[in-house]
Amino acid sequence: MTDPFSSPGAKAPPKPFTATEGRRQIRSFVLRQGRFSEAQQRALETQWPRFGLDYQGRQRDFDAVFGRKARRVLEIGFGNGQALRFAARQDRSRDYIGIEVHAPGVGRLLNALDQDGADHVRLYHHDAVEVLHNEVAEGALDEVRIYFPDPWHKKRHNKRRLIQPAFARLLASRLAPDGRLHAATDWQDYAEQMWDVLDATPGLRNRAGARGTVPRPDWRPQTHFETRGQKLGHGVWDLLYDRC
Repeated sequence: MTDPFSSPGAKAPPKPFTATEGRRQIRSFVLRQGRFSEAQQRALETQWPRFGLDYQGRQRDFDAVFGRKARRVLEIGFGNGQALRFAARQDRSRDYIGIEVHAPGVGRLLNALDQDGADHVRLYHHDAVEVLHNEVAEGALDEVRIYFPDPWHKKRHNKRRLIQPAFARLLASRLAPDGRLHAATDWQDYAEQMWDVLDATPGLRNRAGARGTVPRPDWRPQTHFETRGQKLGHGVWDLLYDRC
């Protein structure tokens, strides 16, 4: 089978916002692919041409991709796709782009999108930093959503967290002037880091004030990650930033 996620002959893009440790590149994720179901594998084979975007390493014309000009929402690390599917089903007036590195989650969401006839959704199976840096133009996004990113809770691993100053500046540059960034976590230590980073990022303004949170918005369903965290006694922090 031809790999739907490969681009034969494509030149490897630069990785400007990943830290290095010695000679080993530090990623904000670890590939734990898990086991594919037959349905997920079939979705990767049959639905990727309809809903998938192969990483090309050059700026993408999303109006051409979707065949229209609409407000655009990007979700980074959509996991099993629950929140992205919910949002797309509630609002077909906007176009949705999801990025996820774990293939089983991509396959699961592809099946759901097919069931929903969600032609206003496209997916990347690639590193979000590279997609944002190389394929998304400045000011091209109306909203970015990052829900429950890996907390890398051990202190020595905090440097692997996605929300870092360089990445926050990249996010701000891709948001339209009236755009917004919505992040959620169930780890207080990570919420503290998000405040430290995002409150200090030029071009972003915390809607709830410095080190403030908002109640869970209607557009974010309560995910199983959130439910699991609450059962463990974790709080949940929703941070909402406006592009200014």
